[in-house]
Amino acid sequence: MSAAGEIDKAGVNKTGRGRLMPPTAGTDGTRVFLQLGRQPEEPNQFNHPGAPGSYSPDVRARLEADAKEIIGRYPQPRSAILPLLHLVQAEDSYVTPAGLSFIAELLGLTPADVAGVASFYSMYRRDPTGTYLVGVCTNTLCAVMGGDAIYDGLKEHLGVGNDQTTADGSVTLQHIECNAACDYAPVVMVNWEFFDNQTPESARELVDRLRDGAEVRPTRGMPLCSFAATERILAGFPDERSDDGQGGAGAATLAGLQVARERGMTAPEPGSTTPGGEK
Repeated sequence: MSAAGEIDKAGVNKTGRGRLMPPTAGTDGTRVFLQLGRQPEEPNQFNHPGAPGSYSPDVRARLEADAKEIIGRYPQPRSAILPLLHLVQAEDSYVTPAGLSFIAELLGLTPADVAGVASFYSMYRRDPTGTYLVGVCTNTLCAVMGGDAIYDGLKEHLGVGNDQTTADGSVTLQHIECNAACDYAPVVMVNWEFFDNQTPESARELVDRLRDGAEVRPTRGMPLCSFAATERILAGFPDERSDDGQGGAGAATLAGLQVARERGMTAPEPGSTTPGGEK
């Protein structure tokens, strides 16, 4: 028995996931076991322990009504995969075998077809999600501006790691490669709403208020709602939140445009030539 699994006389791992290779150069004659295929615990596997494999009749009937509305928006039913994934994620808080099978059956696909689409996008969750999904940008600019310190501080403060949820089910923490808000770095997102120019202290205060059930307003964007409600909005259902003017570009985003205007800089007209004579 090896760490990779039991090997039969032919040198094949009995799990069917690897093969014991013959000696090769640089191994001093030692046979090397090569593990083949994706590990079952890797994050793009929709196999969370205890995930539902099917929906009860009442849940299915409710989801079918919403799903038919979504599918009806598209000339080709398959085009509805993405919003349907948000629909089932609103139900389960992550993508489950039940959700994959439900979508596949409605669209005449296989669950593997649907999973192949879902696994391409990081917004489709592999594990249960709390009421609030708190994402800390740890990409280059946010990291050097304090994103790493914010993320490390929240891990310690909440007692969870990446993609883990607090015991009360209120907050799921994850690090994000880019929130597309470099002009407000370091940025934290809660259910995809922006909280700009954060510090370790302000981020801790933010998650404490979320866990206490206090009203929390994002720096930009619409008033905060739960992860499940956000997913229904992303599925294309009406957003009932009032727009009080928080949306749109802020001063940091428009700083370059302001400088260009002050200096009389304009973009070249289409088809015009540059000073070097090139179009």
